[in-house]
Formats: sequence, structure tokens, C-alpha cells
Amino acid sequence: MTETFSDRWRAWRNGLIGDPGFQRWASRFPLTRPVARRRAQALFDLSAGFIYSQIAQACVRSGLLTRLAKGPATVAELSTVVDLDTDATLRLARAAVALKLAEPAGPDRYGLGVEGAALLGAPGVAAMIEHHALLYADLADPLALLRRGGGGGALAGYWPYAEGETPDPDAAAAYSGLMSASQAMVSAQVLDAYDVSRHRRLMDVGGGQGTFLRAVAARAPALSLSLFDLPPVAARARAAFAADGIRLEATGGSFFDDPLPRGADVISLIRILHDHDDGPALDILRAVRAALEPGAILLIGEPFAAEPGAERVGDAYFGMYLLAMGSGRPRPTREVIGMCQTAGFSVARRVSTAMPMIAGLVVARA
Repeated sequence: MTETFSDRWRAWRNGLIGDPGFQRWASRFPLTRPVARRRAQALFDLSAGFIYSQIAQACVRSGLLTRLAKGPATVAELSTVVDLDTDATLRLARAAVALKLAEPAGPDRYGLGVEGAALLGAPGVAAMIEHHALLYADLADPLALLRRGGGGGALAGYWPYAEGETPDPDAAAAYSGLMSASQAMVSAQVLDAYDVSRHRRLMDVGGGQGTFLRAVAARAPALSLSLFDLPPVAARARAAFAADGIRLEATGGSFFDDPLPRGADVISLIRILHDHDDGPALDILRAVRAALEPGAILLIGEPFAAEPGAERVGDAYFGMYLLAMGSGRPRPTREVIGMCQTAGFSVARRVSTAMPMIAGLVVARA
């Protein structure tokens, strides 16, 4: 292949940046010093990221952040909460300060930091942080994970359906609870970007415990709600909604083996498509298309690959997470749109969301 101008420019740039002499000069020259420091910090963060995530996990699991949310506390007070001696507590508190999860509040005293407040304000993040112990076990040897093609580890065991197994009620309760905790942020992005109140009946396919439908009910109380998921999951959703006095039609079944109920003029797939490989994902889209009358709408809400400003979430995080899970991959919106058209939808388009790193949106019309 002929070398392009971009190839030559990239080689020159990388040779310059990688030159130790240039690095020393850039770190001393006033105009380039800030850039050099930022690049050095970014490189260190890349190598130390696992340690940062483990510190966050310790702060969540120990109850440190929950205690600081009630007000500043001394190291001795925190020690009784996190069940560590004072030296270990101080070390954890200082590490939390470095990550802005906590902040100094006087001599030997700490308060909640801005990142800690943001974390506690998004319960799904805390739930995922605790859950990541399984992912990290699989990523202890990332090359081995890549070579075996994914699955077969701790994370795949947590998501039994990813490897074709039928989950028992306890397993369904565990992963449905996690999905529910982390679903609120995704729901908000989808519902801020698309007004569901224009519809008559919405069916959430793979809806878990109904977190997305609860958000829909708050936005569009007149909308008729239905849910389709595996039988033990649908049963839990039905019981939970009935206990809260919310009318929900929950149907148990598999979207690979059972036809989807008809009658909805909008169907939602919220964080469903990217959990499945291309063949099964196309099967899901075809099943949805068969359940919709012409002119009805499909909403696909999930983090997408190659999304400007959200590449780390789509391509790095979910790229490896879904590999470890044993099923699925993040896809660019253009691929999802193409799959919708292959499945028989007349048109599909990307709809912008406020925070694409949390969720993007594709809207398809039958």
C-alpha cells in the first residue's frame, strides 16, 4: 500500500513525541510545559487506572462515601465505619481525596468530594463498581480472554443467558437487580430525546424489573405499558408493579423462541441489542418487526461504538465487558441502522442524546 501524507505525518509526530530529548525540552519550555504535564498525567492514569478503580470500589464497599455524605468525619470516626485501623483508614481517605471522592475538611477530618457526590447521586454507578470485581477477575489476563474469544469466566457465570443457559430465579433476581440499578440513567437519556407520550401502547422487550417502564409511566401516565422478558424475570416485574398499584402486562418468554405479543405501537430495546452477537441481534430485530404494524416505532437505547466523545465507553469499556460476558459487542449507529433495514424496517435514524456515553438512541419505523 502506498504511504499517504497522513502516514508520514503520524510517523513524524510519534517520533517527535517519543523522543526523550524532546520530552525533556517540552517539560521545561513555558509554552509546552502544561501540555507535557497533561500528557504525562494521562499516560500515568492509563497505567494506574486499575488502582483508581479499586480505590473507588473500596470506598463504596466499605461505606466510606455513604458516611461522608452525612457530613465530615475524623479518621477515628471513619475507622469504625470502614472497619479498618486508623492507619489504613487514613491511607484510604487520602487516596479518596486524590480521586476527588473525598476532600479535606480540617485537621484529621474529611468530607465528601465532588466525584463522591456525583457517584452517590447515580446509584447505578455504585452498583457497577461493586459488580466489577467479576470483570476484573476475567481481565487479569486480557490476552487470554481475547484468544479464547470471550466468555467462560466469572462474568459469564453472572449472566447465564449470555452463554445460552436458562437462569434460575435466584440468578435472574441478581442480574435483574443490577440492570435495574444502572438503568435509570439510560432511561433518562432515551426519554429526554424521544417523547413517548405521542404513542398509545409501549412494550419494553427484555425489560427486566421494569425500570425503564417506571420512568415511562412518570413521563407519560396515560400510556399503556407492557413488558416481555424471560418467565422468572417477567414474574418479578409483574409482582413489583402490582405491589405499587401500577398496571403492567408482563409476558414471559424468549424472543428467540416465542413470538412477541402484538398491539404495541412502540417497542423499546434498552441495552438489549449490544448484549447479543450479530445473528441473534438480527433475530431480535426481526421478531420486533413482526410484532409491529406498519408505521409503528422501535426505540434502541444503549451505548454505541465510535460515538464522538464517548469512544472509551463504547469501544474500550463495553468492548471488553461484553467479550468477558461471552455475548455481544458495541456497534456504531450506522451498523445498527443497517441491521434495522435488513430486519425489514422502512427507515432508521440516529437521534442525539445529551450524554451519549450513557446511552445513544436509534429510532426505526416499521
